[in-house]
Amino acid sequence: MRITDIHGCEVRPGRLVEWSLDPAMVEAATSQPDDSRPPAYVQESHIRTARSVRQDGLFVPTWLGAAFDILGPVDLDVLEAALRTWTLRHETLRSGFRWVDDEMRRFTAAPDAVALRREVVGDFPDAEELSHHLQDRFDVEADALGWPNFLYTAVVRPESTSVYMAFDHSNVDAYSIQRIPAEIHELYSARAEGRTEETAPVGSYVDFCEIERASADQVDDTHAIVARWREFITRCDGRLPAFPVDLGLEPGGGLPEQKLLYKMLVDDADAAAFSAYCRPFGGGQVGILAATSLIVHDIGGEPVYRTVVPLHTRAKSRWADSVGWYVGGAPIEIPVAQARGFDDALKMVHGALRANKALAHLPIARVLRLLGSDFRPTSPDLYSIVSFVDARDIPGARQWDELRASALLRVSYGDQVCAWFTRLHGGLQLAIRYPDTAIAHKNIHRYAEQLHELITSIARDAPAVPPRPRSERPVPAPRLSSEVSQLSL
Repeated sequence: MRITDIHGCEVRPGRLVEWSLDPAMVEAATSQPDDSRPPAYVQESHIRTARSVRQDGLFVPTWLGAAFDILGPVDLDVLEAALRTWTLRHETLRSGFRWVDDEMRRFTAAPDAVALRREVVGDFPDAEELSHHLQDRFDVEADALGWPNFLYTAVVRPESTSVYMAFDHSNVDAYSIQRIPAEIHELYSARAEGRTEETAPVGSYVDFCEIERASADQVDDTHAIVARWREFITRCDGRLPAFPVDLGLEPGGGLPEQKLLYKMLVDDADAAAFSAYCRPFGGGQVGILAATSLIVHDIGGEPVYRTVVPLHTRAKSRWADSVGWYVGGAPIEIPVAQARGFDDALKMVHGALRANKALAHLPIARVLRLLGSDFRPTSPDLYSIVSFVDARDIPGARQWDELRASALLRVSYGDQVCAWFTRLHGGLQLAIRYPDTAIAHKNIHRYAEQLHELITSIARDAPAVPPRPRSERPVPAPRLSSEVSQLSL
């Protein structure tokens, strides 16, 4: 799915229908005793960040969403049943948090209590008005500090219906979003055709949160992983890394508004040739990081490129189909000033990822707590990211264009740069969110243009057989490598 915002996904007029959790269910769920399963560290960090920023007087929506069409006339009763079944499959959607003093405690509704309430909002003949209305509704209903924190909608027309779904980031990651169109389509089609619905069990993200946190809590501040993070943050001047180019930000200024640049960076042929050249070093993800390191050095002049690489944590097959936020981060440092060209940068990134990818198994929020740093967040993005996802094997990927499928980002406020690269069947897409300043606009567009030039030059002009790393043992790129972002996707 291409990544865009609600205003870039070609919203069309129609009759708007909404589904939310039934108020009686919400009241019953929030009255439930505590669920002993704790939040994941990434969930807790995200929600505490949202609370901190809100206390500073700024409302910063951070939801993610999915948009796609169902072709032909749609039976709303069948669609509602499909949405309910899908909600039941993913326990995180019926689980929320409440505050007890400064502690987050989970509550979870029983499966048989799940009920949706449908509301026909009305006709929207103007597409722009509808897109703004949807954004406003998602801001309110998919709020990190509320529960329920998601909303389902449909824009109904005689020839097709567009489904728009938004979730607070604490429930979903990029891979979760990209699986939605095929899952909802299958559930809808099965019920409409009288077939048996898919009932294979799906691993619970709530269970994963408990398992991951229990493992992370066994690590103390003497662990080697913590020591390596300490050294990395020290070399970042005591902060998590930002994008190393001038963004035109005023020191001590408030959070700026953001802009989103999204484009198909290169077509399928160039993306395939570039990936083939980079494959001995891990493929497209390593290539994008190597290219980025060279370009930001050219723009910003920093001799070392430091970043936290988002990596998925779906280590076991039971989590493969699960909706949740399965993302960790590995810090890498690339001494790009020493690189004599792209091949050198490839080798540097390859070596850094091999050495540090295991660090992603310990949640960053746990690391920061062990380091004794409060890192009081003043921005929804704790650091800048460059994410890469090869989405071609995700179920339904070949139908995404036909179904107008998009992954949605909320673009609001933030002082970091978050870039998402998605390998699609049609090529390599870039979506990049950045502060809305004249200098940032110039430098981010320069970054995107130089990426296009470098990738196409490698794809079209490089020798057919690239140099191999010394180990001759390539590191496979994680298939589900995904964005973090607070948002961040």
